Amino acid sequence: MFRIWSLLMGYVFGNFLTAELVSRRIAGKSSFERGSGNPGMANIAAQDGAKSAALVLAGDLLKTFLPCLLCRMVLFPEAGAAAAVYAGLGAILGHNFPVWHHFKGGKGVACTCAALISVSLGYGLLACVIGGIGVLASHYLSIGAVLIPAAFLIPAFCFYGNEIGIVTVIMTLIMLQRNMTGLKHISVGTEPKTDLLKKLKNKKQD
Repeated sequence: MFRIWSLLMGYVFGNFLTAELVSRRIAGKSSFERGSGNPGMANIAAQDGAKSAALVLAGDLLKTFLPCLLCRMVLFPEAGAAAAVYAGLGAILGHNFPVWHHFKGGKGVACTCAALISVSLGYGLLACVIGGIGVLASHYLSIGAVLIPAAFLIPAFCFYGNEIGIVTVIMTLIMLQRNMTGLKHISVGTEPKTDLLKKLKNKKQD
């Protein structure tokens, strides 16, 4: 039963799209109408710079950490990490498929990071670092995004059991689905490379 309630709680929190709030406050327009149209940190960073991107990141992390920690520490402490991983999955689904926007949302990268860290601080942070290295090495955001949950698969199965491992597989498949277009473009050489650090620096100087 804790699985259903954890998923539902995470989904409700995930429906809050921080990028949408920041975009409307800064530019008076929906994040879906600007840049790539993705309600996430990277799009807001490209459009509005580092400070706005930091607000989006903080909001997306918070909306995932809250249900994960509530479920793990308060509501279902007997379930432990399993409660956190289901709440995290719910937050990812809420962010990617928000009911109020006809189930069209973001890619859930920050939510995935927070969900994994909520399960395991050490291995979650390591997975995020691996994903970050993937972006810096390739200049493709899609590669880094997929690497994050994929890097968590081995510790999930080895140290947290099959159930958490299977949920991590689902997270990886969701990330693959959300980034499939970009990965296809990369495979044929038509995906433009993104130097996110350079973009943020240039935006800050404008």
